[in-house]
Amino acid sequence: MKIWIATGGTGGHVFPALSVADELAARGHRVTISTDGRTKKMVRDGAPRRAHIAFVWASGVGAKSRMRQFAALAKIAVSGAWLILRFMFSRPNAMVAFGGYASVAPVFAAHVWHIPTFLHEQNAAIGRANKFTMRWVKTLMTSFPNVDGIPQNTTVRVVYTGLPVRHEILAAHASPLPRGANLLVTGGSLGAQILDDVVPAAILQMKNKKIFVTHQTRPENVARLQKLYADNKIRANVLSFIHDMAGAIVDANLVIGRSGASTVVELETIGRGAILVPLNINPDQAANAASFAKTGGGFAVPQEKFTPKWLAATLDELFDNPSRLEKMAKKALVENNAVQIICDEITK
Repeated sequence: MKIWIATGGTGGHVFPALSVADELAARGHRVTISTDGRTKKMVRDGAPRRAHIAFVWASGVGAKSRMRQFAALAKIAVSGAWLILRFMFSRPNAMVAFGGYASVAPVFAAHVWHIPTFLHEQNAAIGRANKFTMRWVKTLMTSFPNVDGIPQNTTVRVVYTGLPVRHEILAAHASPLPRGANLLVTGGSLGAQILDDVVPAAILQMKNKKIFVTHQTRPENVARLQKLYADNKIRANVLSFIHDMAGAIVDANLVIGRSGASTVVELETIGRGAILVPLNINPDQAANAASFAKTGGGFAVPQEKFTPKWLAATLDELFDNPSRLEKMAKKALVENNAVQIICDEITK
């Protein structure tokens, strides 16, 4: 089969798409991956060796400026026209799109030529681009069992598949908790400053400071946090990038971080309790955190309630009761066969 994979925008859309592309290529299918300029290098570096790569013109239409909104819509329209023409001469047997505005044009072009199209939603609340393109697909695949925002009267078939994760995350599935009291803090992005402010302040207030902290932060904050932990005799490893995220999660008894879909599903795949602080301008993250907390695997804490006092008391209670951390890890654990399920759906 010739299969077109549409992705782009952010790593959250691209990494699941690349995992599916690897499996489809391994099964002998001819794969083409389309993406926009923002993730061009990411796709080139991670695509299967024989995959074809196509680039589409796209950007988000959520800008406040009317001019930018018009420009974004024009880009999508031009890309759609180009793909309609391309599919006239080289039509794929199936299309799978991983959301984001870079998927709109490929999905529309597939609809024009009646190509079977599958849409994947990464979050526990459906995104704007996916909600818009649902009118042109027959199957919506989801990362979470329940997804907010799907229209009640939709005729689209909804299938819970899970979210594809990297091979090293799958290899760490159901890893036992380590001995000791190890805390992993995953910040590093522009929206994670609150983690850099609240977590160290909370640790200073803890009664039990015998923990080891791995703290990922923005590059400009590394020296400040290293000094803060060292001055207060707190064992810590502060770094701006974690190359082996699977190993970092495996080595942790508890994780504190944001609640992007990839983060949540990685925690569920490995099996780790967590304190999740959704980005307050992102309803998708709030839905992801709520879904995780509902399993009993951890806490979903609104940003305004994520205070040093609350966090210090919570960390003391958790690290003083290792059995509770064990229970949280077991409740968080979810089997992840997403790649196989998605590929079976596309090719059956």
